[in-house]
Amino acid sequence: MTNKKVAIIGAGIVGLYLAKELQEKGFEVSVFEKEKEIGKKPCTALISERIFNYIPEAEKVVKRKIDYLIAHFPKKDIQVRFNPSLYLFERGKLDNLVASLAREKGVKIQLGKKIEKLPDGFFRIIGCDGALSKTREILGENPPFLRLGLQCFLEKDANSKEVEIWPKKEISGFLWRVPRREIVEYGAIGDPKNTYQIFLKFLKKRKVEIKKENLRSALIPLGIVLPKNKKIILCGDAAGLTTPTSGGGIIWGLKSAKILVEEFPDFLSYRKKGLKFFWPKIQKAKILTKIIYTLSNTPFVYLFPKKVEIDTNLFYSFLRYKIYF
Repeated sequence: MTNKKVAIIGAGIVGLYLAKELQEKGFEVSVFEKEKEIGKKPCTALISERIFNYIPEAEKVVKRKIDYLIAHFPKKDIQVRFNPSLYLFERGKLDNLVASLAREKGVKIQLGKKIEKLPDGFFRIIGCDGALSKTREILGENPPFLRLGLQCFLEKDANSKEVEIWPKKEISGFLWRVPRREIVEYGAIGDPKNTYQIFLKFLKKRKVEIKKENLRSALIPLGIVLPKNKKIILCGDAAGLTTPTSGGGIIWGLKSAKILVEEFPDFLSYRKKGLKFFWPKIQKAKILTKIIYTLSNTPFVYLFPKKVEIDTNLFYSFLRYKIYF
């Protein structure tokens, strides 16, 4: 193989991790990022401890460990514990950490490089450019279903010290509140048609005042899009890989990157293994989520357990080990 140049479009955590891993395998990796800074993506960054399996250095930028959260259904509250545990990160610091690890291996990261066409001179090109992937568009692939994510930060209030979520059937999603050390984060994820209005009503009810210009938003993909192409492929959010239950995409993205590295440069083999691993989990999680949202507004909610212990990534099972009634 004379040409070992690989182009990665997008300098999010998945693209940067992938670049580092491929550089270690002896390839010459260049990352193209349209933003002038790394780590600008709105993200709660509540991440499973599985992240340490991929990026052990991430322990340096942990803000706090989250043992559980309270899920407020209309007629019942449920304590949700996590196995593996969740950790709270500051997304910007985490992305920049991975960028520094990639640069140490020799990866070339070019910022402020908006891609209108795929770069020349590379024997493989990987799109890690998010929900509105330009790489996916160039390939002519249909986009996955998109959800709307909203986020705002306020001075710390005294409402609660716990992480809380409010599942909402009307948006097929949920609202959240995450206390940090100095500030508190409010957010929402759901159907783009009405999530914004529901979120504003929620904040008003809790007497939380927020200026619209301080509200951050992002589109969150849901599905799996892996093209049949030998030279160009998608990974992470660009491939639609986020969990149907929470919208989190970091662990799923890192897992897809790991599969890609193992199969590289055979993109068709990566596609086959990626579909086999993720597609059943996406379908099962969609069914589980629909059941929970449907039953949450009925008398059946009283049959829900008081406590559950779950695997947030659904890699092995829906509910792990313990259910308390």
